[in-house]
Amino acid sequence: MTTKKETTHQLIHRNLTLYQREHSQVWQCRYKVANKWLRATTKEIKFDLAVTRAKELLIEAEIRHRSGIPVVTKRFKDIAELAIDRMERDLNGGLGKVIFKDYIRIIREHFIPSLGQRLITNIDYDALEQYYRDREERYGVAISNTHRKTQNAAFNRVFDEAIVRGYLTESNRPKLDGKTKVGERRPAFELHELKALLKNLGPYIESSRTRDVRERREILRDYVEMLVDTGTRPGIELLNMKWRQIRFMMNPISTVTGQLDKEGEAIEVHSLNRSYEMTVKGKTGQRQIIRRLPSIRVLERIAMRNYGLASSIKDPLAEFIKPTNDDYIFRTREGRDMSDVLNHMFDSFLADHNLLIDPKTNQKHVFYSLRHTYATLSLTHDRVPNSHTGQADGYKRLND
Repeated sequence: MTTKKETTHQLIHRNLTLYQREHSQVWQCRYKVANKWLRATTKEIKFDLAVTRAKELLIEAEIRHRSGIPVVTKRFKDIAELAIDRMERDLNGGLGKVIFKDYIRIIREHFIPSLGQRLITNIDYDALEQYYRDREERYGVAISNTHRKTQNAAFNRVFDEAIVRGYLTESNRPKLDGKTKVGERRPAFELHELKALLKNLGPYIESSRTRDVRERREILRDYVEMLVDTGTRPGIELLNMKWRQIRFMMNPISTVTGQLDKEGEAIEVHSLNRSYEMTVKGKTGQRQIIRRLPSIRVLERIAMRNYGLASSIKDPLAEFIKPTNDDYIFRTREGRDMSDVLNHMFDSFLADHNLLIDPKTNQKHVFYSLRHTYATLSLTHDRVPNSHTGQADGYKRLND
């Protein structure tokens, strides 16, 4: 039979116990609510004050339970770390979304420093609005609708975790408003800026000091050139694309130029007219994109670098474009995902080549700027530059 310590006192039989831990003079208590034992500190050293506080804690817990409010309250930081842990486990298990990495960064860099010490049950709509005001004052710019929605989604991951663990109820979850100012369109690259960007990627790779750095820069070039050629959304549409999502097509064509050869015969120009269809999944669900030579060359370059296999002209990438090939395309030789470093690399590259800030809007160029550039050039010029030949997708040569 266990001997009761002198530092343990049962205040209410089977419902409330007061005790002291070894090497501590502060009184702790155990109390039962809804058939569950809970622990708390009275923060008192004197016995009589600790008895009073322990009974108060039990009464408060009973009231919270009867009112439908979680009995145990936790600090926002604790719940946020649990939410991060769940997202990281999902990512490692292949169940998570790429956006989870953004949520984790936002929670660690912004939420925890600002709200970490507050109780999760004390974070309401007003507290969140104050957080956004403080954030805008700190950075000197109003948060856009897109960024606010992303931050709200990260908040909801924390609140979901709190509800799952019983620290919060659905009825007292803060209601998040994603509307702020009218969003500003991200700046596109001017034609001469885009040409400079593509031209400098080669020397940027050649200046790499180590194999790992070179490989990362090669992936950045592949990613940039594919974005320019396809106009896909940066992020999961390309970075999560697998070889089996591609279908190669070739429709040879012959064109009469109107010129005559030495024998007086009309000169014909023959083209294999190679293209491919890729199925991407992103913001708007699944869709198909058909692209031509520039993107094919990117894929061939990746195949040679990662697998050491060159593709044939008539049937490029035949070794990879199979329904059974589950390999991701934009990965290192070892299969490492580079999505968490590409944004930083792109910022550094643009800054080094005086291309980071758009002179017209004073906004920063980002990967999404390439999507806007693709749309702008397609509509106004029907030409997107090919980094290899200097030619445009519409078969028009660009002037240097």
